[in-house]
Amino acid sequence: MSPDVAQGTLQPHQPSAPGSKEVWKKGGRMFSILLAVHLALLACTLVSSGAFERIAVHDYDVFFLLTVMMLVVIIWIIFYLVSTSRCPDAILCKDSHAGPIWLRGGLILFAIFSLVMDVFKIGYYSSFYSCLSAIKIMYPIVQAIFVVVQTYFLWISAKDCVHVHLNVTRCGLMLTLTTNLAVWMSAVTDESVHKAHSKLKKNTTEELFSSTEACNCNSQICQIFKNGYYWLYPFNIEYSLFASAMVYVMWKNVGRFIDHHSHHIQHLKFKLFRRTFFVGIVLGLIILVSGLGVLIVYEVQVNSSTEPSKKSQALTMYYIFNIVCLGLMSLVCIGGSVIYRFDKRDMDRHKNPTRTLDVALLMGAALGQYAISYYSIVAIVASTPRDAISALNLTYALLMIAQHTFQNIFIIEGLHRQPPKEDHKHSSHQKELYGLTFVNVNAVSLRMPDSSSASAPSTTPGSEGTHPSDLVRSLTAPKKINWRRKFLREISMFLLLCNIILWIMPAFGARPHFDNDTELNFYGDSMWPAIVDICLPFGIFYRMHAVASLLEVCIMS
Repeated sequence: MSPDVAQGTLQPHQPSAPGSKEVWKKGGRMFSILLAVHLALLACTLVSSGAFERIAVHDYDVFFLLTVMMLVVIIWIIFYLVSTSRCPDAILCKDSHAGPIWLRGGLILFAIFSLVMDVFKIGYYSSFYSCLSAIKIMYPIVQAIFVVVQTYFLWISAKDCVHVHLNVTRCGLMLTLTTNLAVWMSAVTDESVHKAHSKLKKNTTEELFSSTEACNCNSQICQIFKNGYYWLYPFNIEYSLFASAMVYVMWKNVGRFIDHHSHHIQHLKFKLFRRTFFVGIVLGLIILVSGLGVLIVYEVQVNSSTEPSKKSQALTMYYIFNIVCLGLMSLVCIGGSVIYRFDKRDMDRHKNPTRTLDVALLMGAALGQYAISYYSIVAIVASTPRDAISALNLTYALLMIAQHTFQNIFIIEGLHRQPPKEDHKHSSHQKELYGLTFVNVNAVSLRMPDSSSASAPSTTPGSEGTHPSDLVRSLTAPKKINWRRKFLREISMFLLLCNIILWIMPAFGARPHFDNDTELNFYGDSMWPAIVDICLPFGIFYRMHAVASLLEVCIMS
């Protein structure tokens, strides 16, 4: 066996004619991409058409397509698990960067809430099954099975670099990704229509589709099921996006050979909890708890009160909290970027599909909030009269743009830094010194008189001119934490908790875009809801993806 094989670099498995292999690899990828594009466009067409009553596309048409897609994916996942388990050479290596434990843990958390949502849906549709199509009851059942099978699949296979059935695997993974995106589009559309009905209550929104027009949900248990699954939609939406990201990384790793000389962040995952955090977590928790209080008061005053003054007070409170939060986050991100200027860690230039996807998702998802903010700025500046709420709204929009920009810079630079090497160097040097001290300290101290200690040559590297007792004191002294690393961790934890509350507020009902009439009056009842319904889901996803990225930055610091 050659040394390369013994070291795990897998060089002998590389083909002798890489050109033809690369062409075929690109051809297989292109076919799977085309398959995903056509399925995604078909699903998008049906979902968007089914959202309007006057278009002859009904919700059961959408449910039928999604049910078929999920059943096909379930069959393919079973085939994948069986075929890879029976073939010993199916998975020659694994990508240590793909599917980190915190990402898979978040996936399981969202999967649990998605299953609860499916239970509520089954109970809701079963309340009046006599006037509904059977596919409406079958859909949540199949979705629950799909969530269980896919979660198990991603938990055990997220790191796989498959080397058998390459084209079938690529097409299967792209079908899985497209199915998750189609489920995400359906959930976002259903939730947006529900929010539009509850917030606007205008005649124009009566044209929007409601899944239970022909049936009446009069019983109390039916209303509980209905409200319950709508409140759980944000978790299902995030589950679909998390799964899509993990499946995409698996697709990129099909047929890939891993460079084992790159660093492995998984080895650092437990070092995060060896240091005590105070400032970042305390300030972040204060923001988080305050935000929950603001959200509760905002929802109560806006939805239950008919007095305009109560609504204005709720909007003022909401804007002030977000202005303070976004301002602090922007300053902290700028401070973190300045600290990076003094960071001595090298940039990581290894190929890493997970990091590439993280950066692309951060930049792409931020465009949704950018669009809403710029539309708001134009409407506020061009509208008259200008009151205090308009000034707060303008400040809020400007700070939202600044905070996304500074946070993206901080996260992307942190993701491209190599993990610190001080711990490794210190531990290896410490082992050498411990070996010298434990074995030779008595002999050295007896052989070296004080008068000749200065002129005696040192025989051990790293101990020149140092008395053994000094070595012992240096080894037993507590190791100081690098101030740059400590500040970066504090900043990351603070931003992480702030992003959580900024995800919770819009995901669970806060819609100042509709409660504040400035943009609605400027753009109209048709254009502004369309802008918000298209762009806001990307802004919500940005916050949750930023949480995962900040956790990785914190661990790598």
